[in-house]
Amino acid sequence: MAKRPQLTGRAAILAIVVCAIAMSLAYPVREYIAQRRNIAELREEKARVEAERQRLLAEAQQVRDPNWIKRTAKERLHYCGPGEKCYVVMDADPGKGRTAVKRPAAAPPWYQTLWESVQAADDGTGRRAGVTDPADTSGEADPAGKTGETDKTGEAGTAGEGE
Repeated sequence: MAKRPQLTGRAAILAIVVCAIAMSLAYPVREYIAQRRNIAELREEKARVEAERQRLLAEAQQVRDPNWIKRTAKERLHYCGPGEKCYVVMDADPGKGRTAVKRPAAAPPWYQTLWESVQAADDGTGRRAGVTDPADTSGEADPAGKTGETDKTGEAGTAGEGE
């Protein structure tokens, strides 16, 4: 008995045809799915815009109401109509309700710091980071960067002198 080959010519042609059909349908199916996703996103956006439109219409209707205008003027602007006696009640302790938050001074922008360091280097008034003055016994760098340096007049200056 002769053994038949497992892959015949007909099976190979059928496999090629199936692959060709799958390849020809891949792009249209991908586009179809992308368009469906786009349609869903547009429907969501339409619903969001419609809700915003309804809110704005309700607000416009409310603004046309003269009673709302009077009430809002009294609440927001503390408006007092002619012939009315209006009182403003102040808190006994004004600082009790609100506390001021102390924020640290904002650091200057990086380019300003860079420019100041370039100017200090040009003037010779700058100092290297981490370099301490040998006369300083505390071991800290001079914060003003002036001890032992000469100013523009050529005189030796010390921190706190003539400032």
